[in-house]
Amino acid sequence: MRINKYLAHSGVCSRRQADELISQGRVSINEDVVKELGVKVSPEDIIKLDGKEVKLSKKFEYFLLNKPIGYVSTVKDPHAEKTVLDLVKSEERLYPVGRLDKDSRGIIIITNDGDLTYKLTHPKKDIFKTYEVILDKKPKEVDLKTLIRGIPMDGYLTKRCKIKKISNYNYQISISEGKNRQVRRMFNYIGCKVVDLKRISIGKIKDNYLPEGKFRKLTKEEVDYLRSL
Repeated sequence: MRINKYLAHSGVCSRRQADELISQGRVSINEDVVKELGVKVSPEDIIKLDGKEVKLSKKFEYFLLNKPIGYVSTVKDPHAEKTVLDLVKSEERLYPVGRLDKDSRGIIIITNDGDLTYKLTHPKKDIFKTYEVILDKKPKEVDLKTLIRGIPMDGYLTKRCKIKKISNYNYQISISEGKNRQVRRMFNYIGCKVVDLKRISIGKIKDNYLPEGKFRKLTKEEVDYLRSL
């Protein structure tokens, strides 16, 4: 098993994050620091991250959390008082899949399956996530069409999105990317401020009856669906 996959399966981080940790020289195999991403390890090897031994998770767990405002979607943040992991009870080392910023709410997947996390967050995957937003003003139809076609952001155009009108100030927007605060930045581009943002679906995964701050296990059917993407 490659070292990055080992770290991902241990529940420490996603495979992409594991590559960064290895490149930073924070991982060792049998006390020797390793910086080569493709190095393979065996069950007899002792793997450490920042000097602490890392072991493979005994089992994979998959949760759906309805994140309230005020929680950050990271494992650790020295500047944050609350993270989404404070809301999910498990003996396994978990991490969130993707981002949902501190000022936003809605569903987010929490797991210790590094392979699935890597797959779902890979830029090549067009997995649409739908958000319900409340705006401070009514946007113009021509501006909404501009958003749908794509706008410049971080050096290139955003991918085509889907927008559905609920009312003059309330819209649903579906995007297949995950740039930092992307939905807010998109509406800001056309002169509208997002007053409230809630993620209501990740692909076909949704739960209108899950209270804010609560979590549940994903069903086998939901996990199988995510693996099929």
